[in-house]
Amino acid sequence: MQNKKETLQPDSFYHIYSRANGNEKLFISDPNFRFFLEKYKLYFHPIVYTYCYCLMPNHFHFLVQIKNENEVMEHFRKEHPNLQGFENLEGLISKQFSRFLNSYAKAFNKQQGRKGSLFMHTFKRKRIVSRQYLLKLIHYIHYNPIQAGLCLQMTEWNYSSYEGLLSKSSTLLQRDKVIEWFDDNENFIFIHQQIPKELSIVFD
Repeated sequence: MQNKKETLQPDSFYHIYSRANGNEKLFISDPNFRFFLEKYKLYFHPIVYTYCYCLMPNHFHFLVQIKNENEVMEHFRKEHPNLQGFENLEGLISKQFSRFLNSYAKAFNKQQGRKGSLFMHTFKRKRIVSRQYLLKLIHYIHYNPIQAGLCLQMTEWNYSSYEGLLSKSSTLLQRDKVIEWFDDNENFIFIHQQIPKELSIVFD
């Protein structure tokens, strides 16, 4: 089982993920997906680099790297001018994730007229220390919609980073770095056309 309490540290890579409670959905319509990404940008662009993501009807995945300590603390000091010291850095980062998901859940509950917890867990995370696992994870994340039978091609799913990583349009994704990891666009596409080996992703 993945450790949902794994410490979040500056400069480290993490697979961040969570799912809806039971058989519920996190996203009902296109505006839900877009609102979630807008909230993500608001809460996380200042403190993480985003490498890839995929939003599924009942769960989500992000591959991120926490920015360096100075950048993270600069952001939090702007939000909290009286913040002192660095001892609560991990707690501040974790709280930011919780604030993000709580903000989305409140808006979703209001829209849908529902009550109670939307997410099974606030969020789970796995630290990535292997380049090989990193590449497999990117492949796995982008393949999710095909595996779930939601589409036949990755380009048909609008709620992942796959097309954004291949396009030339403006993006907050770390596009150049991801493509560099796969050598070039052609190899990135070739790898993604294969069926990925299953990764152990535990939501419980």
